[in-house]
Amino acid sequence: MPSMLPARQFGPLRLADVLRSSLSSIEGLPNALSLGQANKAVVVLADGLGVSSLRARAGHARFLNSLLTKSSVVDGVFPSTTAAGITTLTTGVAPGQHGLVGYRVRDTDRDRVVNQLTGWDAGMRPETWQRSRTVFERAADAGIPGFAIGPRRYTASGFTQAALRGARYVPAESVSDRFAAARHLLDTEPRALVYLYVPELDVAAHAHGWESDRWLAALENLDSAAARFAAGLKADEGLLVTADHGIIDVPATRHVLFDTVPELVAGVRHIGGDPRCLHLYLEPELGTEGPAALTDSWRGIEGHRAWAFTRDEAVQSGLFGEVAPEVLPRIGDVVVAARKLIAYYDSREPNQSARSMIGQHGSLTDEEIRVPLIRSGTFAS
Repeated sequence: MPSMLPARQFGPLRLADVLRSSLSSIEGLPNALSLGQANKAVVVLADGLGVSSLRARAGHARFLNSLLTKSSVVDGVFPSTTAAGITTLTTGVAPGQHGLVGYRVRDTDRDRVVNQLTGWDAGMRPETWQRSRTVFERAADAGIPGFAIGPRRYTASGFTQAALRGARYVPAESVSDRFAAARHLLDTEPRALVYLYVPELDVAAHAHGWESDRWLAALENLDSAAARFAAGLKADEGLLVTADHGIIDVPATRHVLFDTVPELVAGVRHIGGDPRCLHLYLEPELGTEGPAALTDSWRGIEGHRAWAFTRDEAVQSGLFGEVAPEVLPRIGDVVVAARKLIAYYDSREPNQSARSMIGQHGSLTDEEIRVPLIRSGTFAS
């Protein structure tokens, strides 16, 4: 079977380095980002803010773009989806280690596919399903308090419990309120590691596209709030602004109903992942030959606009990082990643509301993988 794996060379600095380097800075230790000593660090995660979109709208984000250089770009994770990206940021390890390897993944014990953002229940407990210690837990070991600032609706969610363990959650509704909460923490804590979550860009992109007026308004709001916050940073305070993934706009005319081609769903028991990164889980009786046969079908039919590879190929190529044995079955037997401007949908799915999304992400393109790493305060030097 000829290999059609993407020729993706990830950069030396990754999203996994950001929060753990911030902690090392507070501890006075060397770190991957070469951050100098700080007593307090704020890491802003702007959901969906890819480098390409930020550069394309430079006039609407003058503060962030003024600090965006060739060296202030890092690679996110594969798949380029929120559950995988944020958890990599907060644990400092790749998806193959923390276990959130996609948007929807297989729970083998219960023979089902579970949404990693909203599907938490008694059968998928956040304290065990997410299997890595967080940077906040490691900070607590060093006597450094950790805080997570975000909208109130996420305070007690399963994903918050999985990805933000060890942090005290501080609810704040608007972007400006979140930065104000961060300023209060810096003013009242002698040392602090603060994570600040901004979902507004991602929400606007999914509903209206990243080229919409709604997305531009969200970007301008973030830029002005970040600029005001940065202007007030003290000598021992550092600020980093990054993202979990970028976004591309996919019109409805580029939706591919892959289930209408029988060869592409032959033997498929469950479908997980995102519209731009499918995880296909096969019937167990197909054995070891099943994934190779289905991958060949995808390559023959969709190879001109998607990468298709078996789980073994994905693991061997390092796309998920080092993969723990218990995480391995969560990855699809076959993984399909879009490389053209398309999104894959299953027309048999009873709920077709996802097809209203314009902004999409999940795959390996530069637009989806490359994210900014904006440095300010003591981290600027």
